[in-house]
Amino acid sequence: MKPAGQRHKDEFAKDPAQALEQLMDAFGAIVLRTAFFYTGDSHLAEDISQEVFLRAYRKWTAFRGDSAVKTWLTTITVNVCRDKMGVRMFTEQPTEPAKLDLGRTISVEEQALERLKKSEVLQHVLRLPLPYQEALYLYYYADLSTREIAEATNTPEGTVRNRLHRAREMLAREMGKEGDFHDGSGA
Repeated sequence: MKPAGQRHKDEFAKDPAQALEQLMDAFGAIVLRTAFFYTGDSHLAEDISQEVFLRAYRKWTAFRGDSAVKTWLTTITVNVCRDKMGVRMFTEQPTEPAKLDLGRTISVEEQALERLKKSEVLQHVLRLPLPYQEALYLYYYADLSTREIAEATNTPEGTVRNRLHRAREMLAREMGKEGDFHDGSGA
């Protein structure tokens, strides 16, 4: 069964300019959210999103369609984020939400990103080591399969499954320590 939202190249226009518009409509939000997840900076995430779609435009005719378009764009996004962030990606990420600039109008995208940033579960996820954060984000938020995550991150699929398993265990322990994780028994 193909996950929801997985579309293939033949569902898009052959002309790169037309395909770009379709790609941005279909996947703009997930590319922006993924870039924000990696960077923690809404402005940098917007810059990365633009670069991702520019690369997609340039490579559209060379893209063979061996993977779903969403997987291909996620791969580009992950690579651009890693390029931009470099060493900073592997340092501990702050868990405190950034202060909003109250003197300006906030777009719908910025509001959505701010809600994501403030998410209680995400705060626990951000305390995990980066490889586990990445696996959880791409699996649960980006809705990629373990095979697609392996492709997007250039990691063996077994490693991705292992990271997901360990990340779930660590997250359950972390949330259990603070009394936030309920077993569903009503107790």
